[in-house]
Order: sequence, then structure tokens, then C-alpha cells
Amino acid sequence: MNNRREYDLEERLIDYPVRIIRVSEALPETRAGQHVGMQLLRSGTSPAPNYSEAVAAESRKDFIHKVKIALKELRETFTWLRVVRRAGMIEPVGKLDELLKETDELIAILFSSAQTARRNLDEGKDKP
Repeated sequence: MNNRREYDLEERLIDYPVRIIRVSEALPETRAGQHVGMQLLRSGTSPAPNYSEAVAAESRKDFIHKVKIALKELRETFTWLRVVRRAGMIEPVGKLDELLKETDELIAILFSSAQTARRNLDEGKDKP
């Protein structure tokens, strides 16, 4: 069952940048649209490879570090998506609601994963 959950998370994290790419491509061809699009592309496409590196971590400490990087990028992406919505850069603005929800859920999952790994590390378990 645990392998299935990891696979599901990995698939969600791979689908995520695809959705981010679509949003960035839909932004207006203005300086602001291009700037925000590049920021979204940078932060929104990095959680999947960072998580992939976390899964292959050599220690629990390394795992925690890499998960926290993915988490940081998701939080930044969440903020940029809110900027896009608030600035009305994509119509209708509700079009971003599902992506914002997915971002929030991925943040919660990775946050929980980092906390669990930290707790296990503190208890003396060094392997992820």
C-alpha cells in the first residue's frame, strides 16, 4: 500500500508542472505576463524533480532537506498563482481554483512527510 501512495504522489507531482506550463502559456503576452509566467515555470516545475531526488536520498536528513526544497517551491508557486488570480491575468479567475487546491494539498502532504521524517530522525532512525 505504501508503494501505491508513493506512486500516486509521484504521478500528482508529475502532472503538476504540466498544469503549471498550461497556466504560464495562457498568461498575457505583456511584460507582467511574461515575468509571472517565468516565475511560475521556475517554481512550479521544480517540485517533481526535487521530490524524485528526495525519494533517492542517502539518509533521512538528506530526504528532509530535499522535501523541504520541493515544499518551498510549492509555496512560492501557490503565491504566484494567487497573484495571477488577483490580477485577473487569466479569465475566468475561478479557472485557477482547482490548481490552487492541488497546490495546497501537495503542500500539506510534503509538510507532513517532512515532519514524519524529522520525528523519525529524532528517534534515531536514519534511513528514509
